[in-house]
Amino acid sequence: MSTKDQNPVLLVERQSDGVVVVRLNRPSVRNALNLELRRALAATFTDLASDDAVRCVVITGDEKAFCAGADLSEYVHATPIEVMERDQLRLWRAIADFPKPLIAAINGYAIGGGCELAMHADILIAGESARFSQPEIRIGIIPGGGATQRLIRAVGKTNAMKFLLTGKSFTAEEAKAMLLVSDVVKDQCVLDEAVAMAKAIASMPPVGAKQIKALVIESMNAPLDVGLREEMKAFQLMFDTAEKTERMEAFLGKAKS
Repeated sequence: MSTKDQNPVLLVERQSDGVVVVRLNRPSVRNALNLELRRALAATFTDLASDDAVRCVVITGDEKAFCAGADLSEYVHATPIEVMERDQLRLWRAIADFPKPLIAAINGYAIGGGCELAMHADILIAGESARFSQPEIRIGIIPGGGATQRLIRAVGKTNAMKFLLTGKSFTAEEAKAMLLVSDVVKDQCVLDEAVAMAKAIASMPPVGAKQIKALVIESMNAPLDVGLREEMKAFQLMFDTAEKTERMEAFLGKAKS
């Protein structure tokens, strides 16, 4: 059972098990990110963050493209002031700060801003034919959605430099070998695999899932000793949840039977 929120550029399918599928819907331009779509994504993720019924979100495109990056028709003659006034950092932040588990289901192209959008996810599942790249340097600009920061954290300096400085594309298997992608599956299975994983995550205690996500992301910016202290605080707080007691009792009951 599911319900669908309709938007010309973004489709949101809310399923009854706490899973939401967010689908980019600009197929004629391979789901390129124009300002309308960026704003719709920011508004949607802000709403989903405050919806207690939502446990896990899957973001996807279509069978040809996850997202082909920025819509260049909005940039080719743009001035620095015009680009600044679009306040894109705030729009990206709505996704970056999303507190619940986020899975990217990637078919086809994940290029430029599309690759950056995928890197905002916690788990990336790609089809065998998926292609990734950060080609901004080839059109006279640089990444503006976090690639110079997130890609290096995902694949290391030398791999990140190679793709950022050349604009070269790489395959799903190469992305997995570099640890950018979690799983590579058959193209026709990508969304099903992502939704199945989302359902498994949605069945877990929501407080625990949110704490794990927050701690893992914080570990990328904090020294080890700080991260360990924060983990212990979060671990202790979990003992104030009723679900902890219920699940432990159920586990112990199974162990005795």
